[in-house]
Amino acid sequence: MPVIAIIGAGPGLGAAVARKFGREGFAVALVSRDQPKLDALAAELEADGVTARGYAADVLEPAELEAALARAAAELGPITTLQYSPLPSRDYLKPVLDLVPELALEALQFSALGLIHAVRTVLPAMRETGDGSIILINGGTSVKARAGFAGTSLAFPAESAYGEMLHEALEDEGVRVRQLVIPGGIPKLQLPNGIDDVAARIWEIHATAGPFRTMLIPLEDGRE
Repeated sequence: MPVIAIIGAGPGLGAAVARKFGREGFAVALVSRDQPKLDALAAELEADGVTARGYAADVLEPAELEAALARAAAELGPITTLQYSPLPSRDYLKPVLDLVPELALEALQFSALGLIHAVRTVLPAMRETGDGSIILINGGTSVKARAGFAGTSLAFPAESAYGEMLHEALEDEGVRVRQLVIPGGIPKLQLPNGIDDVAARIWEIHATAGPFRTMLIPLEDGRE
């Protein structure tokens, strides 16, 4: 059974993606900081017929994140899809004139360095089999900086640059690296099927080769 690890799993997009991939025959490793919440979500998914387990880790703590992914692979099987979608702290959404070096560094650790640690944990197995996918979920500041969202305007582009380099380096090895940009809060986007439409799009970019970046909607139609 293929396995998707969802970093930043929660009751919204993470749960929707888990259900979509579960219906497609995947087991699901749910990764976030709160083990009781993960256990509750896993139980809900199991009741829907999805094999799911929770693994608590903080993306700001590399050893925790790497250990959680290693446990997931040991218990569920090698991770064949990685979704990196932790929700940034509201502190990262401060205006640029309020941005201090310490907060900028934390935002970069959260988005870019956390992704690098996660990828380096799961990528060897993907390269060995010549198959897999790594999916980045980012907001609109990954494409266009906004002075009112200074932390993500620094960190998301760094995360995107790493992902795009991986896309180029791995495209001939059967490992797909893709990014979905969601320029605004999902409830405000007025999608016909809401969050399920986003999960369906994530499945599409997982399952098919294509360019690195996919916009869920045009950037000018959304709001961060």
